[in-house]
Amino acid sequence: MSLEHKQIVIASPQSKAKSRKLSTILLRRRLRILGVSSIVMSVASVLALTAKPTYQSTIQILVSSKLNEGVQLSHTQKGAQSNLTDSDVEVIDYTTQQKLMLSSKLIQKAVDLLHSEYPYLTVEHIKGKKGQQGPLVITPLEQRIAENKAINQVFEISFKDNDAVRAQKILQSLQKIYQEHNIERRKQSLSRGLTFINQRLSEVKDKMNQAERNLEKFRKKHHLIDPQQQGKILLESLADITKQIRITRAHLKDLQARYDNLKQELSSLSKNELISFRLSQSTRYQALLNEIQKTDLALAQERLRYTDNYPEVQKLIQQRRTQVTLLQQEIERTVGDKAGEAISDNFFTQKSLDTKILSGTKEAQQTARQVTEGDFKLVEEFIKVQTAVLGLRANEKSLANSEAEIRAELTKYPSLIAEYNRLLPEVETNRKTLEQLMVAQQSLGLKMAQRGFNFQVLEEPQVGTYFINNKKLFLLLGGMLLGPIFGIAAALISESNNIISSPEELQSLTNLRLLGAVPKLPHFSTRKRLFHLPLQRIKAGLSSQPISDEKQLSVYGLLPSHETLDMVYQNIRISKSSVPYKSVMLTSAISGEGKSTLALGLAMSATRMHQRVLLIDANLRQPNLHKILGLTNDWGLSLLLVEETNSSAKEYIQPIHPSIDVLTAGPTPEDIVKLLSSARMKELLEFFKQTYDVVMIDTSSIIGTVDARIVASLCDGIVMVGRMDQVTCKEVIQATEILSNLNLIGMIANGTERSL
Repeated sequence: MSLEHKQIVIASPQSKAKSRKLSTILLRRRLRILGVSSIVMSVASVLALTAKPTYQSTIQILVSSKLNEGVQLSHTQKGAQSNLTDSDVEVIDYTTQQKLMLSSKLIQKAVDLLHSEYPYLTVEHIKGKKGQQGPLVITPLEQRIAENKAINQVFEISFKDNDAVRAQKILQSLQKIYQEHNIERRKQSLSRGLTFINQRLSEVKDKMNQAERNLEKFRKKHHLIDPQQQGKILLESLADITKQIRITRAHLKDLQARYDNLKQELSSLSKNELISFRLSQSTRYQALLNEIQKTDLALAQERLRYTDNYPEVQKLIQQRRTQVTLLQQEIERTVGDKAGEAISDNFFTQKSLDTKILSGTKEAQQTARQVTEGDFKLVEEFIKVQTAVLGLRANEKSLANSEAEIRAELTKYPSLIAEYNRLLPEVETNRKTLEQLMVAQQSLGLKMAQRGFNFQVLEEPQVGTYFINNKKLFLLLGGMLLGPIFGIAAALISESNNIISSPEELQSLTNLRLLGAVPKLPHFSTRKRLFHLPLQRIKAGLSSQPISDEKQLSVYGLLPSHETLDMVYQNIRISKSSVPYKSVMLTSAISGEGKSTLALGLAMSATRMHQRVLLIDANLRQPNLHKILGLTNDWGLSLLLVEETNSSAKEYIQPIHPSIDVLTAGPTPEDIVKLLSSARMKELLEFFKQTYDVVMIDTSSIIGTVDARIVASLCDGIVMVGRMDQVTCKEVIQATEILSNLNLIGMIANGTERSL
């Protein structure tokens, strides 16, 4: 087919679609329009006749906020403004309240309540299906507004049903469920609130006790009540001690200077005078010296009467020695060890013991007399200053130690204060939270009693009254109006899909020769098996023995036969008069267009023209001929293609008529394309063309598989079948384009209402 021809094929459907008129389409689709209209009107009439009467029952419910009447009354008595606030009233949300009344959960409770009387009642019967208006309708009538807030709302609840009593009972059960749900919801809210507060109270008490224990443990461990106050006291003490140290050091500096001056003045006095003066100032020294003098007096008296060997004299001598030793020790203590030894050496080296004592005493007394009154005051002042210096130094050391201790103590206080500041707020916070929770616990009951809603029935539900239902009228009128509309729409939709409905459309679309228009042939039962020849003839091959007229008539009655098929076959023969077609393939754009039935009919037409026909089922994927003819498919083309010789080909052929043999498809092979495209396939066709007058090949559809394209390249002619009102323009164009380069003889319009 040339390029110009292809362009004509593609452009012709568009030009044809543009030239259609609505009247032509409606006339051609008149039967479909009439059928669809009749169905729609019939369904509408049946629905109108079977529609039941509808009864409606209504109830009015006042949903109002619960007010704190005591508070409101007190406000009124005091002349206060009666403006309602959120703490006094709970605002009614119409949308939320309506959703609550229509909730499946509450409606299910009403269904359960009525289960004993109406066991088949469901939520869908009351509420309706999702996305559809149900028989239960809730409508707001009026509401009271306070400061732009709805505090009460009147709802009218209506229910429609085919049973008047059932409509009333359903509303009564819904009324009961609504009231019970409102009471239960308030109880649950109060219970949840109290449970939460009690749980929080227990937790906060435990936290507060633990925080107090931690704080008490901290105070006992560090012996502190408040580290911050104690730290301030220590800082004040440190400042006071620092000030005292500064004053003491200044005073000590003055005394040290005075001490140095007195020491320099005293250094001008002789050493012996100072020593004698110190001894004269020692009371113990004077007491020991007096004791020695008394002992000397007693010893002198005893020696006048007794000798030195007398025990009493020896006792006094020994007593005196002890007293002298003590006197020596006192001298060393008073004037120093070295000075005391020097005095002892001066007193007790060259003289006798008595003489030394007396002379030492006299020397001391003489020295004391030699010290002037001024020197005594100077020494006395020196001693006094020395004592004061020593006292100030001791005081300074004590203050320094106290300062060091306070500073060391203060280094601990930052961490102690930080820990205290962490523990104390925790105690205070938990205590404050505990107080707030206790207040909330006390006020929760009153608050929950004030809040919520009251459901008050204003109008009790009555037995349902007849509801004027225009459903029947709507159904009848709708059926009469919508029937023709749906019919026309169905016709236009079928046209919009570009379905070919007439042989003329098929011819103009493909620009091919129309071989014939075959009307709808009768369906053949797949259970009825055709006349079979004996098994010996199948195995032995074709026989020249004639078949009886009775059997031949039976076969003619079973095979499809129509004069249009004879015309089609004759048109195929004369389409190429010089060389007749020995192998003709029948195919279609899509499956199910009747090519197998037409192949049988054309084979029958060929026999009437005294031709022997071999009918091959080359549709190896979905074979159909053996089902129509009731033949076995245990052997056939797929097995014959595996054979290497043609000697056994006749064993695979099944005769159904004296002039018609059938080669079924056989078992489905694994690789169909490989078998059909093999050289063996071409060889078999050449062999069969030499044996038979006509080889008629039934194949699969063109679109979707490559099998028919392979077989088409091996045949002398190709005939394409198109079923009216089934195949589309697009499918026919696609199929003809695929076969355009092969020997496409023409088209057969199958399933037409009239023949050409």
